[in-house]
Amino acid sequence: MTVVTRFAPSPTGLLHIGGVRTALFSWLYARRNAGRFILRIEDTDRERSTPEAVQVILDGMQWLGLTADEGPYYQTQRYPRYREILAQMLGQGSAYYCYCTKDELDQMRAEQLARKEKPRYDGRCRGGREPRAGVEPVVRFRNPLEGEVVVDDRVHGRVVFQNAELDDLIIARSDGNPTYNFCVVVDDMDMKITHVIRGDDHLNNTPRQINMLRAVGGEPPVYAHVAMILGPDGAKLSKRHGAVSVLHYREEGYLPEALLNYLARLGWSHGDQELFTLEEMIAAFDIADVNKAASTFNPEKLLWVNQQHMMRAPLERLAVGLKEQLACLGIDCNDMTLLEGVAAAQRERARTLKEMAANSRYFFVAHIELDEKAARKHLNTESAGVLGQLRTRLQALADWSAPAIHAELAAVANELGLGLGKVAQPLRVAVSGAAVSPPIDATMALIGRQRALERLASALAWIERSGSV
Repeated sequence: MTVVTRFAPSPTGLLHIGGVRTALFSWLYARRNAGRFILRIEDTDRERSTPEAVQVILDGMQWLGLTADEGPYYQTQRYPRYREILAQMLGQGSAYYCYCTKDELDQMRAEQLARKEKPRYDGRCRGGREPRAGVEPVVRFRNPLEGEVVVDDRVHGRVVFQNAELDDLIIARSDGNPTYNFCVVVDDMDMKITHVIRGDDHLNNTPRQINMLRAVGGEPPVYAHVAMILGPDGAKLSKRHGAVSVLHYREEGYLPEALLNYLARLGWSHGDQELFTLEEMIAAFDIADVNKAASTFNPEKLLWVNQQHMMRAPLERLAVGLKEQLACLGIDCNDMTLLEGVAAAQRERARTLKEMAANSRYFFVAHIELDEKAARKHLNTESAGVLGQLRTRLQALADWSAPAIHAELAAVANELGLGLGKVAQPLRVAVSGAAVSPPIDATMALIGRQRALERLASALAWIERSGSV
């Protein structure tokens, strides 16, 4: 049997991390078993589905690298097929027309609640009913009245549903449009889906979908319902916790492989291993190892995972991401050698590419602003002499490289009888504008001779103007 999984989001909202984790588990399971992964857009809710939400799904999946083997398929393009199956079910008696009005259904519900019964359709049109003038009927599935549906769920284990507890759900609205649960059944059958991995909020839909599949001659797939992701406060994940568009994480400078690594570990484990490449996840993933308890989203842990991936990523990839983040700050740089050098110097000091860009402006701009506190502390009478001597020596330096610059700094420190920090720190403030940077020799090499010497001169002028000498 060829394993076929699917990710079937509804474009009625943003593709957030809960949906991404479901997509990832489905993708990993297909890849692990040399199967096929299908992307299906469930857009039958025409009022709430938007082209923008569809595009976010497509862009998000592309950014994450979760490429589909088939699709995207759109349910709104499969209406003729749904109508064909509806006609088949009506003809064989597994579905029927229901002419109940809204007022009748409301009254039925009120009477059931008054009797402290579970509100449900009582099947009054199940035995057949004459068409009613002015009433466009819905189509209902004739659910079995007896027996049970057993779901051997790969996450939750054996779950049993009594057919007597399942009412005859609507599978086509009065305007003829099919409903979600019905479309899912037809799609899963036609696309030969073997494994459905989805959120456990769909578990209660599963017995109805299994009954419908059997009614139309389909074979139910294997189901795996994964638990939801909770916010750090234990509440359902919301926008304030991180339930934002997955593309928000791209904008914030996360690496896609880091986000996937973190989401995979929300509810799934492989020994004590924390960090995975995509290839390692494919080799290790098994849906049977997914925990049925809910997982908690931890933004700080995600930042840690992202930094670990940044430290391992090829410099050319970081350079491209850094270039994009700098562009968001209004800084254009096409010097890939410089970008790679800055990425190498900064990746242990930043948790995201956005943070890296914000901390690296001074490498790319012509003029910097001195941090007032750092300048007051490190640019003074004592440091003026140090910076003046450094400027003289560095102007004569033929080899503008980190080792050569380091040698000059060490020589000046030795001549003046100072610790290296007393030389490096005022120089750091002078050329970067702040008291924190990568090693000063590497920083000077990346900034370049002309800009470094210009900033040294500006720092000396600042000391003179401020009256610190």
